[in-house]
Amino acid sequence: MEPVFYTVQSINGDYADLVSDQGQPHSITMFLLPEGTTVGSQLKLENFQWELM
Repeated sequence: MEPVFYTVQSINGDYADLVSDQGQPHSITMFLLPEGTTVGSQLKLENFQWELM
């Protein structure tokens, strides 16, 4: 699985709204994201694992 890169656009309570480098929106619970994720954070999803860049 190729890595997909996302930017956190907003955080609404327990959910984060992300947008991929290709412009696709994605919403995910904060529980699944790495500790320290904030608005503007760059994230990488690879092999079903999130990494804070």
